[in-house]
Amino acid sequence: VLLGSSEYSTQIDMWGVGCIFFEMASGRPLFPGSTVEDELHLIFRLLGTPSQETWPGITSSDEFRNYNFPKYKQQPLINHAPRLDSEGIELIVKFLQYESKKRISAEEAMKHAYFRSLGTRIHILPESVSIFTLKEIQLQKDPGFRNTTYPETGHGKNRRQSMLF
Repeated sequence: VLLGSSEYSTQIDMWGVGCIFFEMASGRPLFPGSTVEDELHLIFRLLGTPSQETWPGITSSDEFRNYNFPKYKQQPLINHAPRLDSEGIELIVKFLQYESKKRISAEEAMKHAYFRSLGTRIHILPESVSIFTLKEIQLQKDPGFRNTTYPETGHGKNRRQSMLF
């Protein structure tokens, strides 16, 4: 969308879900750009500048070529979200695939290992019923989380505490 695509799908929404998931886990926005170009630089600095291999067709995009971005290398997401375990990082990576067809779907995401601790009953709830109606899912305040902008590292927290749902 930032590069001028007029195609819209649920796969684009899943990118947004990945950004929100990161923000909930880290307490800060993933790509807080102030302009389209700034936002793209932030995305490319973290995920690497897209190539024909990571995003087929991108090199023929006029918008992409006109910006003439530097060739950034992908950075380890764990450096930006230390509160997430390896399953959480894996899930974010699946949300933030450049090629939309490779992004995880909402259904696949809910079945991802990261959410295993929520139990299986969440998969049979009607859409209009909150997961918080289930006794096994409780909100807990994270005692190590003091500031919404710069949380402490939170090492040693269990997943349910660090999810901040």
